[in-house]
Amino acid sequence: MLYASIRSVGAYVPKKILSNSDLEKIVDTTDDWITKRSGIKNRHIASSEEATSDLAKEASIIAIQRAGLKPQDIDMIIVASISGDYLFMPSTACVLADKLGIKNIPAFDILAACTGFIYALSTAKAYIESGMMKNVLIVGAEALSKFVDYSDRTTCVLFGDGAGAAVISATNDKEEAVVDVHISADGALQDFLITPGGGSKHPFSSFANSEKMQFIKMKGNETFKIAVRTLSNDVEEIIAKNNIKLHDIKFFIPHQANYRIIKAVGDAIGLKDEQLVLTVDRFGNTSAASIPMAMNAIYEEKKLKYKDMMLLDAFGGGLTWGSALLPFCGK
Repeated sequence: MLYASIRSVGAYVPKKILSNSDLEKIVDTTDDWITKRSGIKNRHIASSEEATSDLAKEASIIAIQRAGLKPQDIDMIIVASISGDYLFMPSTACVLADKLGIKNIPAFDILAACTGFIYALSTAKAYIESGMMKNVLIVGAEALSKFVDYSDRTTCVLFGDGAGAAVISATNDKEEAVVDVHISADGALQDFLITPGGGSKHPFSSFANSEKMQFIKMKGNETFKIAVRTLSNDVEEIIAKNNIKLHDIKFFIPHQANYRIIKAVGDAIGLKDEQLVLTVDRFGNTSAASIPMAMNAIYEEKKLKYKDMMLLDAFGGGLTWGSALLPFCGK
């Protein structure tokens, strides 16, 4: 029987760092206010020459090499992003495939905001377990700074740029398999996190531009409350369904949106601080890229070992949410 297994992870962040002190010079805020409300200290910012696909390329090269593969061994590319290179087409996955020198394979984007990487993992798992694909490259990549209003202190302090990639491969070893993935959504809450301009509802126009509809809008307090409740319930459900004990989970790797949300969810389900993976202070909220970037961070710190059980958890615009249980099976 075929199973899907995570074989590698890689990440990349732009060189430029935007600190809280830098933001104090741009907008009415303080380092203390940002830190207390979000836990964020720094975020990386893409240059004017860097597109989302450029960040994705660097992360993908690392992930492919760590999996012991060549680009030509990849059977499918899935990119999760809300800040793709182009509006609607071509997909960032197609652009990425070209930059990696890969031709004649399926390549497509997934639009599930901060939950995008888990949606991509679920899709890769299905393709591999069906026998249709052997090696699937999944990427979470964002250049969110290009869609942030730097006069809006409620959003501009939160978001950063970066990319994380993983290779999901077929295996016959059940102990290496992705245990389970949950994904879900509730479109009734679509206005909690939204970029209102540029689509068919509010096409680009002088009015849309004057109202700054091309930028990310967020209902912060409402999102915080429902995120903690939804994520806690989803994590408890996937743990119970798969008869996993809390002490069996080596690392809880949630979407890095806000330290208070991460801590609240961890406390709600009874995880210890040493099980929580936190990178939000270094990178800010990088949406679909945050989970693989956090995974890569503990891998490069030599903390993440073969068959360490990981619990992934994310919540984002849509609203979307998801969780996953999987052992890390990279070298």
